[in-house]
Amino acid sequence: MEFEQEEVLEPMSPSSQYLKSSVLSLTILGVLESEVPIDDSMTMPLVKDVFLPINPRFSSIMVTGKKGVKKWKKVEVNLQEHINFPTFPSGMSTDYYDECFTEYLTKLAMEQLPQNRPLWEIHIFKYPTKNAAGSVIFKLHHSLGDGYSLMGALLSCLQRVDNPFDAANVPVPTVERQTQLRLARARSQSSLIKDDKSPIRSGEDGVEFRPIVTTTTAFSIDQIREIKSRLKVTINDVITGIIIYGTRLYMQKTSQESGKAKSTALVLLNTRAIGGYKSVDEMIKPDSEMPWGNRFAFLQVPLPKLGAGEQENPLKFVKTARRMIKRQRNSATVYLTGQLLNLVRKVRGPEATARYIQGTLKNSSMAISNLIGPVEQMALANQPVKGLYFVVAGAPQSLSVTLLSYVGKLRIAMTMEKGFMDPNTFKSCIEYAFEAISKAALASETA
Repeated sequence: MEFEQEEVLEPMSPSSQYLKSSVLSLTILGVLESEVPIDDSMTMPLVKDVFLPINPRFSSIMVTGKKGVKKWKKVEVNLQEHINFPTFPSGMSTDYYDECFTEYLTKLAMEQLPQNRPLWEIHIFKYPTKNAAGSVIFKLHHSLGDGYSLMGALLSCLQRVDNPFDAANVPVPTVERQTQLRLARARSQSSLIKDDKSPIRSGEDGVEFRPIVTTTTAFSIDQIREIKSRLKVTINDVITGIIIYGTRLYMQKTSQESGKAKSTALVLLNTRAIGGYKSVDEMIKPDSEMPWGNRFAFLQVPLPKLGAGEQENPLKFVKTARRMIKRQRNSATVYLTGQLLNLVRKVRGPEATARYIQGTLKNSSMAISNLIGPVEQMALANQPVKGLYFVVAGAPQSLSVTLLSYVGKLRIAMTMEKGFMDPNTFKSCIEYAFEAISKAALASETA
């Protein structure tokens, strides 16, 4: 019986085992902002009839079988344990609820998901903030799937406001966008090489267990396209230039000497040949071209230094990103990184691979990841969705930047070590970088 039971368990992919190990445990927090006060009467039926059937992993727990092999085991799901309704005093100001939401998100990021039930939770924050009339937080362990898979799952739960019977329209990436923020297919550096300590990297042990704070901003995609056209670069060149320039400005503003610090961005890439999101039914097929799960690689990319006079030349950062991308476009780094992870797993096992990934994260200064979202406004149970963003918790880094496009806006979420970095200052530096690059592009003779 034990053998037969073992046979019916679904094996965990190597990547899922890396992301849920004794040394590394990453969680995705997806925030859905509602345009209207949230009506939660459909919550239980929606989760039971729509969310759970999306994938067996949402009804499975992680178990360790023979020889330490981890697998997914199907269980009965008690929805009451997974759906939460935080309560706060009523009749308070928007600023008060903003603070409550920020603290609640921090609390969720720090808490580990219980191991004795499926690795997801839904938190319904029914109080108005400056960004929304209410918010729904999806907390899912990264081992359940990567951003591509989980975005596909989310789209399965949403309907278009203009036509509920039509599928979400998600732009198909061009060749240069298929690797998401492929800032540079630069050489992989050893996980033993550490970045300098700086205003964006505390370098302390256990940073992944410390409180985080998240702030967001949004830029017009049309304005980004205008910059792209004038500079004759790609959208990713523009986005990358903004992030790098803003980050270096923050570093210099915090410490004049840090503008020349050795700092590396870890860019997370989806290794699928993305041609637009597929339905969940397509992704879970055994021979799917774009399968469910975690299909990722990472690149360590040095941040260009900010020397004297370079602050007045913001376009340099866009053009530098452009040159790096163009030069490295045909590099085999992504493939070789994947092969290295497979080799480490085969020789030393998934725990050793997880330690390698953890070391790589810890020794870099920041992580950057992005997703492409719907063009049209979506609704959840007939309630219009005003905004979407996501963050990743549990990484041993002081800073991560995640991006998600939705209805003409690029939403940027900046998550940082609480008490070490100043979220308001960092946000203002990113926003300044956008305005400076936009202004310089409009005045550029390359238009």
